[in-house]
Amino acid sequence: MALSATDLRRWLAVVGGPVLAGLLWVFTDLDPAHPPVTRMAGIAVWMAVWWLTEAVPLAVTALLPIVLFPVLGVQSGKATAATYFNHIIFLFFGGFMIALAMERWNLHRRIALRILLLVGGGAARIILGFMLVTAFLSMWISNTAAAMMLVPMAMAVIHQMETASGRDATRPFATALLLGVAYASSAGGIATLIGTPPNLAFVQIFALTFPAAPEINFAEWMMLALPIAAAMLVIIWLLLTRVLFRFHHLPPVDRAMVAEEYRSLGRMKTEERWVLAVFVTTAVLWMFRQPIETGSLTLPGWSSLFPDPGLFDDGTVAIAMASLLFVLPAKGGRGVLMDWGSTVNLPWNIVLLFGGGFALAAGMKSSGLGAYLGHEFQAMANVTPVAMMAAICLLMTFLTELTSNTATTQMILPIVAAVSVAIHTHPLLLMIPATLSASCAFMMPVATPPNAIVFGSGRLRIRDMARAGLVLNLVGVVVVTAGVYLLGLTLFDIDPHHLPAWAVTP
Repeated sequence: MALSATDLRRWLAVVGGPVLAGLLWVFTDLDPAHPPVTRMAGIAVWMAVWWLTEAVPLAVTALLPIVLFPVLGVQSGKATAATYFNHIIFLFFGGFMIALAMERWNLHRRIALRILLLVGGGAARIILGFMLVTAFLSMWISNTAAAMMLVPMAMAVIHQMETASGRDATRPFATALLLGVAYASSAGGIATLIGTPPNLAFVQIFALTFPAAPEINFAEWMMLALPIAAAMLVIIWLLLTRVLFRFHHLPPVDRAMVAEEYRSLGRMKTEERWVLAVFVTTAVLWMFRQPIETGSLTLPGWSSLFPDPGLFDDGTVAIAMASLLFVLPAKGGRGVLMDWGSTVNLPWNIVLLFGGGFALAAGMKSSGLGAYLGHEFQAMANVTPVAMMAAICLLMTFLTELTSNTATTQMILPIVAAVSVAIHTHPLLLMIPATLSASCAFMMPVATPPNAIVFGSGRLRIRDMARAGLVLNLVGVVVVTAGVYLLGLTLFDIDPHHLPAWAVTP
């Protein structure tokens, strides 16, 4: 039986990964004095082909280092396995369990409807309300889950508009609303370390590559990323409602529909109050774990109350608070707020994907491939810092249009780190923009899960998403570059022309 075009492409990619790796091993010798450099390059090419084409599940590709590193003499299986589980994984676990508890007791829906009631008004304000709700939820729960929750609500509003004004007249509003939900999901995820997988990947790859570097904590990241996310949200809203799509003739949305949905939830249940308390407490503990310097004023962190504050990290907080969910009782003999059966919904494939990226970063460092690539890119030392940042942002933004942003981040960040050291610039100058830009792909349905979800509504045309997305991709490059340059240099003590001592510490 003949293979379909899709199956043929998949099998070509399945075979192409190891074949390209084999050709590299046989016909090239990148560093004759250090054979592991070439071997590691072949592994990286193999994983890149499978990740970029998704020929096999992303998590399966992530497991390749467990086998290939020992076989090819790059790193022992024991050392490789150790990179797959660390404090970042526990931060992810804890944050996601709290998100699952919010979903279990419908707290996320109550929050969403309440914000929509507060915003209300005409068509543009309704889009703003949906975007604010989506962005806020995406800061704390999966941006995929946030988009999935808001799309049915958006469709209900669209149906009401169509009843009042007709489908053709409502089309611009419907397009702008659905795109607003998708884009706000991505922008909101930027703001916190747990908001989107690339952020967590960055923290661990940075710590793995530069073990002597200061920790990137939740509060520092939020002080940089929240203003960038807010700027992106404002620009996205203005472009969607004032430039790209026009619908000022539409009547205001009947707030009674939203109010009725909110009333149908009934009074806030005890379980919702407990989950909300855990959620808020977790966020506060994350933000104030370490001292926060605001000019001449320094806010002390709560970890300083303990003999050794350095023993705490954000993963400690996440697991401590998530554990409470398995202890606090639910009302009416319904057990506890969370049961272990609910954890089957944890995205274990993302956990393995994280691990594969961490292993790839460790292998590039131990094999010497990272240093080799850095040496080859030394010509970038003559480029201005702003131009370097913009180039990295542009590369990541358009690369992730066709690939998994998490997988792309895992592949690119170790290379960016090595290049930074080779050209004697601060690693965070390039690594932070690369990470943020991984969440700024707005053109294609396959670029991010939220894009795919809203496209699946059947109300969007690819040309509408591509037209709006192209403009926003370029806007994202400018906003991320400007944000990191204006805020990040001070917050993270970055000197673009100086390589910190911890970056050269083995």
